[in-house]
Order: sequence, then C-alpha cells, then structure tokens
Amino acid sequence: MVRPPKDSKTSGAEDGEEQAGAYQVLARKYRPTTFGALIGQDALVRTLTNAITSGRIAQGYMLTGVRGVGKTTTARLIARALNCIGPDGKGGPTPTPCGVCPNCTAIAEDRHVDVLEMDAASRTGIDDIRELLEGVRYRPTSARYKIYIIDEVHMLSDKAFNALLKTLEEPPEHVKFIFATTEIRKVPVTVLSRCQRFDLRRIDAAKLEALFREISVKEGARVDDGALALIARAADGSARDGLSILDQAISQAGHSDGLNAVTEPAVRDMLGLADRVLIFDLLESLMKGDVKRALALLADQYSAGASPVVVIQDLLELVHWLTRLKVAPDGAADPALAEAERTRGVAMAGTLTMPVLSRAWQMLLKGLSEVRAAPIPIQAAEMVVVRFAYAAELPTPADAIKTLESGASVPTRTAAPAPSNPGPRAAYSAVAGSAAPARAPIPDAVAQPTASAALPAPENFAAVAALFETRREAMIATHLKRNVHLVRFENGLIEFNPDRVAPKDLAGQVGKFLSQWTGTRWVVSVVNTAGAPSLHEQEHAAAKADPLIQSILDAFPGATIETVKKI
Repeated sequence: MVRPPKDSKTSGAEDGEEQAGAYQVLARKYRPTTFGALIGQDALVRTLTNAITSGRIAQGYMLTGVRGVGKTTTARLIARALNCIGPDGKGGPTPTPCGVCPNCTAIAEDRHVDVLEMDAASRTGIDDIRELLEGVRYRPTSARYKIYIIDEVHMLSDKAFNALLKTLEEPPEHVKFIFATTEIRKVPVTVLSRCQRFDLRRIDAAKLEALFREISVKEGARVDDGALALIARAADGSARDGLSILDQAISQAGHSDGLNAVTEPAVRDMLGLADRVLIFDLLESLMKGDVKRALALLADQYSAGASPVVVIQDLLELVHWLTRLKVAPDGAADPALAEAERTRGVAMAGTLTMPVLSRAWQMLLKGLSEVRAAPIPIQAAEMVVVRFAYAAELPTPADAIKTLESGASVPTRTAAPAPSNPGPRAAYSAVAGSAAPARAPIPDAVAQPTASAALPAPENFAAVAALFETRREAMIATHLKRNVHLVRFENGLIEFNPDRVAPKDLAGQVGKFLSQWTGTRWVVSVVNTAGAPSLHEQEHAAAKADPLIQSILDAFPGATIETVKKI
C-alpha cells in the first residue's frame, strides 16, 4: 500500500507537528502522496493514471479491499489528482499532483472545503445523506471538482442508499463520489452499477518486508531480517497494520548504542506467536502419536506467551504448507523460507500421505473453533492435541477398506500412544500408510457370527423381508417388499428383478446381511426376468379378494387400499 517518500519530511500540518515535537506514527508519516508510492496495486494505478491522463473520469469510484491496503489513501490521491492546478496555478487534472499548490496542500491537510470526507460507520441514516447531498447543487468554492469521500459505505442504511442513487447516477459535472468499503457484498448492486469498482489486493509479504526494511533504515532503527519477516507475516497483507506493529516493536526494543535493536524473539513475544521450530516439533510429535511430548511442547509455548488459538492456527498453516508441497514441490525453493523450515518441511511432506494431511486439516480446523469458543482456551487446545495424537495411528478409510477386503481385522488403539522415542523409521509408520504396530485383534465373536449365534435360514422370500424388519434394517425391508420382483428363491440363493427406485447395491446388502445372520453363504443376484409381483402387490391383491374389503370398496367408489397390516 505505501512506500516511503524520498525524503522523510511531510507537508503542512505534519511539518508543524514535527516542529512542535509531537511524535507522528509511522502509518501517517509514510502515507503515500503520489500514485507511484502505492505498492501492490499496479492494476489500480495503471487504470487511474490512464483515465486521468485521457480525461475519462467517472462520476463515482468504489474502492474495496481488506483493512490497511490503501482505500482511503487512494481516495485522497484521486481528489488531489483531479484538483491539482500545478505550481503555476494553470495545470489541469494530472496523475502526478504537484503537492505544492493550494489545493494539494489543503487536501493533504484534510482542510479543503470542497473535499468532504464522511465516515458512514458513524453517520448511517438518511438524514446524514440528505445533509451531505444538500451541497451537491452548489459549485465548488475553489477547487475544480467537489469530491465526496464516504468511508465504510456498506454501513449506510437502505433508505440512505436509496437517497443516494439518483444523485449518484446523474451528478452535476463538478461533483465526484469516491466510496471505500471492506464489505463489498453488503453494498447494493444498484450502487455498484453506478460506480467504477477497484479491488485493492492484499500486499505480498515480500513487498511488505522490503517496505518495512526501508522505513526502518529511515527511522534509524536496527531490525533483524527475521523480525521483519514476522511483522510482514503478522500484517496479513495490510501495510497499515504492519507499520503499527513495526512502530510498537521499535518502541519496545529500547535503545542500544544509540540504535533501536528489534530481534525476532522480541517480536515473537510481543505478538504472542509460537516458535516456528517448536511448531514443527509439535506437529511431528502429534503425527507420531507421542501425546506426552506434544502436551509438554504446548505447555512450553503457552508459558512463553503464545496464545492457544495462535498455536492451533500455526499448526493449520503448517499442515496447509505441507499439503501444498505434496502437490507442488517447487514451493520449497521459495527464498523467503528459512533453511530449517525448508529442510524439515520437505522431509515431512515426503513422509506423510495426502489422506493423513487431509484428516489433520479437518481435525485442526474443528479444533480451532473449539479453542476460540472455550472459556479456558488452553484446556481446549490440550484436548485437541490429545484427540489428534490418538487419531494419528488410526488407519485412513482407504487402508481400512483394503484391510477388510483382505479378510484381516482392522487395528484399533487399545493402549497408550507410542513411546516418546520411536526409531527413525517407525516415526511416521502409522500415518504414512506403512505397517501399523501390532494391536489387540478384534474378538472373533465380533468379527464373525458364531454357530450358536446364527439364525435359521428363512424359508421363503417373505420370511427374508420379515427377518430384515426384525433386525431393524427398515430401509432394506421396505425395498424388498415394494421394489423387487422375486424370480427365484432357494436356500442360499435369491434372484430378483428390482425396479428403478431400489438402490443399486440392494442385492449386495441383502447377501451380506443374510450371510452374517445365518452363518451360511447367500448369493443374491439381479436378473432381467419379469418375476412375480412384489410382496406389497401380493398383500393388496389378497386384501382385495376378501369379500368384506370388496364390499367396502364397492360402497365407496374411488377408495384405495393404502396399507395392509396383519392383526
């Protein structure tokens, strides 16, 4: 968003503040004064420069983006560019305002009578908009254009937006509107359609780091590269947020040999961040199932001042980065990465499988919401760590299916997690899809029905449907009664013709359950032969044949039989 001007001096009231000895925060001191000083917004700068140069000036602009990327600053730059008259007083609109004419200096000092700035967050009603629009019909007092800058425009009420529409669509030639918002979706489309929209991007961390380094030099502060990287990452694409953090870090560091010394550990403590190396250690312990060491690492980071929410967020970020390394290994060549991170990251990404990383992401994402909502976040974070560590040695769904298909029992966790010092090759055995440690086998009584527990084989197809009702498999029982036509029934063999409503795996489900319940193998197959009427149709036919039912149907023409129940 911002690049420091060539000299550290500021104009107008800012010079007065410096002369009076008042300190000026870095975010204000290094606010851009030209479009060329904006960083990370190349498309916006190019479009506005060409539009102003060619005279294609719109009646309304909509600037949107996250906080601190330069929306209000850009709005003021547009106002200066449109109203600059040059040092000689004869210039026209220009993308490079002079900064010395009366209009430029007055706008820079927020005291120009024809540039009206309104905060819609505090003035949301229709009366506020009516008051503002009262002056639209009057020509500017001294500037070329009367410019209305409305910040956080999404906060306006519906009536206020409606009052603004007509004027915004056909304003007088001497009036321009510039809107800024962080919630573009809350702005009515009727307003958006009347404006030129510019989406200000998040600023890249590398550009922010270079900006902060340049400002640090101008301020005479010594800031480590690691500290600058942390500040750029914490800024999350916002130059203003990053400058505020840098300002705080310089103040906290104090003076050493006449220079401010800002170190990476100091910034980490100030922001309550977890050590990046310890995050790698924590994730490695979790993947090994070493819950004792994982809890100790979490406790150490919490004692050092790291927020439990930040620790879980860092784990999420690391899992995301490892996943990206799996699909795009070239990401490890990023020069911004520390050597330790690059080495350990590549090693972990090569060992962990994609299903394991996906499961880790889901567990941490759910755990993050729990930690945020918990009355005592550290306790919730510990529960997330315990759950993660115990789930680390569980097989993935694909591995479990393969194990079941091979006839082996699925390993389950019956004891404490793995020892804290496993061998180097066993470290990721469970999560990498290799052979899992020996587990207590599932009892035979659970894995296969015994002969004593086997049920007698059903004598006919109706008994099969009744058996599924008895075993509380209501959906399958309903399909067997209503949606299949029996073709052949023998002991251990069923052939039927299903209709379109029946699920495609009905035959497999019926065969599986019958084999489990009776202890003998049943083959259930689908054939194309027409088959007999369904059990439901047979029951209705039998009911209609009853003389009493037939007399009732004759007495009430149009009546139908809905359900047949045996009493």
